[in-house]
Amino acid sequence: MKRSERLVAMTHYFLNNPKTLSSLPYFVEEYQAAKSSISEDIDIIDNMFRQMGIGELKTVAGAAGGVQYIPDISNDQATTIVEHLISQLEDPSRILPGGYVYMSDLLGHPTYIREIGQVFASAFEHSEIDYVVTVATKGIPLAYAVAQVIGVPVVIIRRDPKVTEGSTVSINYVSGSSRKIQTMVLAKRSIEEGSNVLIVDDFMKAGGTIQGMKSLMHEFNANVKGIGVLAEAEDEEEDRKVQDYISLIRVMEVDEIQQTIKVEKGNYFN
Repeated sequence: MKRSERLVAMTHYFLNNPKTLSSLPYFVEEYQAAKSSISEDIDIIDNMFRQMGIGELKTVAGAAGGVQYIPDISNDQATTIVEHLISQLEDPSRILPGGYVYMSDLLGHPTYIREIGQVFASAFEHSEIDYVVTVATKGIPLAYAVAQVIGVPVVIIRRDPKVTEGSTVSINYVSGSSRKIQTMVLAKRSIEEGSNVLIVDDFMKAGGTIQGMKSLMHEFNANVKGIGVLAEAEDEEEDRKVQDYISLIRVMEVDEIQQTIKVEKGNYFN
């Protein structure tokens, strides 16, 4: 295999196996190349990843060491992605009754959702995450996008139990916006006890749903290592039940009478 071919193959491997520690002998055997050549290839790929602002290759020394791809994204790239989202969301045709903003098309668009996943993954790149957790249904594409980048499974909390999931754990929680008591359910075998989880959701008003997810994770003795929301509502900040979180955008004002939406960058950029 020529070096140019090997570089393409190794780049593909790293991008599809983020945070996976792979030994140099693995690459030597896989690509039938000398260890010195593989080391040079890794340096070339690492330099290119850094120049592109998409992460780095981290080398771990020792007998059990190797190299792993740590995804990241530059602040300029994140700014470009989020500013484009803001321009989309400030379209008055997105205004829904009750001061909500229509976002389902963005959450269903592969390009947008992939970019959002990359930004969130960079925000939690230094956290040890075992699962990405969300609640059905609109947060599911976002959760998969983040999990794809950091290379961990997705766990979906549901409103109602499913017979196909076996025994479950359920809790009641108070919705932050409607103040209604609602239920969350998760199969017992979904998460191993003591796991580290990242909670993500598409939209947060008062934070009741996310607080409910935190309470449910407590039932599994799981450690909540981070909370990420695509959009937060500014008008609910004083009554917010959750304080330690990262948001990409902040919906400052939705005026149904004037048909205007004001959106700003979230606290990710603080």
